[in-house]
Amino acid sequence: MIPKEVLQKVRQIEIRTRRIVDSVLSGGYESAFKGRGMEFSEVRSYMDGDDVRSIDWNVTARMGSPYIKKYVEERELTVMLVVDASSSGNFGSLDKFKGEMAVELCSLLAFSAIRNNDRVGLIIFTSDIEVFIPPRKGKNHVLRVIRELLYLQPKRKGTDIGCALRFLNRVQTKTSVVFLVSDFMSANFEAPLRVASKRHDLITVSITDPREDELPRVGLIELEDAESGETVLLDTRSKKALDLYKKERRAQREKFDTLLRSTGVDDIRVSTESGYVKPIVKFFQKRELRA
Repeated sequence: MIPKEVLQKVRQIEIRTRRIVDSVLSGGYESAFKGRGMEFSEVRSYMDGDDVRSIDWNVTARMGSPYIKKYVEERELTVMLVVDASSSGNFGSLDKFKGEMAVELCSLLAFSAIRNNDRVGLIIFTSDIEVFIPPRKGKNHVLRVIRELLYLQPKRKGTDIGCALRFLNRVQTKTSVVFLVSDFMSANFEAPLRVASKRHDLITVSITDPREDELPRVGLIELEDAESGETVLLDTRSKKALDLYKKERRAQREKFDTLLRSTGVDDIRVSTESGYVKPIVKFFQKRELRA
């Protein structure tokens, strides 16, 4: 049985997300993600002005008059949500935890996909694969995806992005639009990301919190790694300590940005401070202009 409060939360997310999709993202998703080519639709009689290269010579020979092949864009896509559920998502210095924001923005992407009759699949990972839901269509399927994101109690605390991408490449052989949602506090995933970016239209969604980049001056504080449990005592009155912390965070981000540029992977950068709607809208607009 799924607890009543979880079902209520699913319903709340559905209402809020569908409203955003209808009022803000209408048309943006479809413009950002084109079909994967052209597929045959029908043959029809040749008309003045038609491209002679489209003539179907077999049908023309049978019918005794020229016929052409008609094609339409293959619109249907598969969208895979690959979502980090590690313990570092249980952090947020403002209104929402990073994990809560991940659930809501994944719901937004999922409803945008099914509105365009695309399939949606889900991979939830920590240091291992926690959940895999194969891609399907429909509102009921998307609600199941949201329930899994809300209801899951991960068995592990750590993060292994490389493991998630290798699993994706095994189970999803068809080229898909892949949203990799994480805070990217992980290492050694560069090679799997390069492979995945060649097989799929891979987009990273980086979720951050302002307190992860800059600490307040409040004296001695104890910082705990949510995944490993390791702690460190830091004197935030020390300018040297704060500068070293900021430098390390900046180096991590620059390394990640360099990897994305070298692979051609787009990044949607989301902060718990400013929300996720505007970054997604901006990304859709950028994709539309590029197309």
